[in-house]
Amino acid sequence: MILEKLPLAKTNQFSPIFLDYLASDPKLTSFYHRPPQIASFTEQIAEKQLSDEQRSVLVEVLQQQYQSLSTSTVVDENIQQLADSKTFTVTTGHQLNIFTGPLYFIYKIVTTINACRELQAAHPDYRFVPVYWMASEDHDFEEISHFSLFGKTYTWETNQHGAVGRFHPSGLASVLDELPEKTPVFEQAYRQQETLANAVRSYVNELFGEQGLVVLDADDSRLKSTFTSVMKDDLLNHTAKYQVEETSAKLENIDYKTQVFPREINLFYLRDDSRQRIVEEDGKFQVLNTDYTFSKEEILQELEEYPDRFSPNVILRPLYQEVILPNLAYVGGPSELSYWLQLKPIFDHYKTTFPILMPRNFALVINKTNAKKLQKVEIPIEDLFLDTQSLVKKFVEDNAEANISLKEEKATLAQVFENIKEKTRAVDRSLEGFIGSEANQSFKSLSNIEKRLKKAEEQNQETSVKQLEGLKEKLFPDGSLQERKENFLNFYINNPSFIEELFEVLSPFDFQFHILNEG
Repeated sequence: MILEKLPLAKTNQFSPIFLDYLASDPKLTSFYHRPPQIASFTEQIAEKQLSDEQRSVLVEVLQQQYQSLSTSTVVDENIQQLADSKTFTVTTGHQLNIFTGPLYFIYKIVTTINACRELQAAHPDYRFVPVYWMASEDHDFEEISHFSLFGKTYTWETNQHGAVGRFHPSGLASVLDELPEKTPVFEQAYRQQETLANAVRSYVNELFGEQGLVVLDADDSRLKSTFTSVMKDDLLNHTAKYQVEETSAKLENIDYKTQVFPREINLFYLRDDSRQRIVEEDGKFQVLNTDYTFSKEEILQELEEYPDRFSPNVILRPLYQEVILPNLAYVGGPSELSYWLQLKPIFDHYKTTFPILMPRNFALVINKTNAKKLQKVEIPIEDLFLDTQSLVKKFVEDNAEANISLKEEKATLAQVFENIKEKTRAVDRSLEGFIGSEANQSFKSLSNIEKRLKKAEEQNQETSVKQLEGLKEKLFPDGSLQERKENFLNFYINNPSFIEELFEVLSPFDFQFHILNEG
């Protein structure tokens, strides 16, 4: 692969808060703990603590979750070493999208593994374990139910409800049968595993097990038992709501848009076929859209006996993650890291170390076919990030045989009419309105001529313009970034070394857009 890099700001794809965070804007320093630099990890390691008991529970859960899988030596060692106080994690999280979903899922994991490799080189006395946190308790099935391969969308149809990690993946057999080619990694996962969470662990382990990635499903009563004090406080005192609302107001006061909005109770009640919000009304705790109702005493007893029935929402999930893992950094996308900036006071309140927030790698893959097309149109790589209309306009102007802009002529005409107005003032000021009207008509005529010139030039370049528009649609499907639409199988099927090549060219602490040209 030929690698080019582009500053993120030049792509016009990222929010101001995300770019300002990466630029260490002083306005944002109070909203996070340490910047995403490798030098920050020395202090982060010294500060992060996890008790031997918590580590023991974590190892026990992971070993049980991996029982049915064939694992690499490095995965086995990483799990065992999590019991050691000198072992730490770098974590990324994502929904259980079928067939991995958008391409950036792969980039998240590659960034996380590469970050651990660089940290291992910088701190050889410690061990760094990459972790993929499965959002197995998420109940938004629509977001995970489809993926795009070679321009076609494949969709999983099912009547199952509740936490998606508990779904049975058997219905995906019909999707497997529709695919243009067999995909053994997914065949094995979806046809042999009993839950979607187990299936995702299976295929992620097949893809990244040799790199030592550990997959965690936190939908476990033993892990949640270590988080019950926070969940109890949220039920009774609503601490997270007040902390996040205050932080959100501060961000909005400095002109940043906030991403998440806390509720009085930031917990769902989780059963096999439902995940519904808990609300407090008239001293009773009601589970919305169900018949479940608890008194204060009853819900606290329920929490004590069945902690696995309580599921943190987007406000508390990050804290849950940091309570149960010896985690140093979280790798996420722009929206994720933006909402993490709203959460630091919760961590301070519960005396939990706030992780270093690391952006995942961003990339555009240009395969050999599209690389040839790019060579033909000969445009700077940053121009690809323009919207189609602006891209075509710039391309036509840059490649016109003659200057089709009438900017200089318009300036000359403006000066002519200004001279006429000066003469008019000396004779009859009442004519100024008439002169202004004639000027507007003349400028309008020039603009019409300019439009016709541009249209004529576009027609002269019609073949090249169509090639450019086709290339733009291929690399930015539906006008969106490739990584948000395409699935990694688009590249992996034709290039089984695709993931290995990503490890070689993506740099976890280089926060630029990576252009990967296979031509």
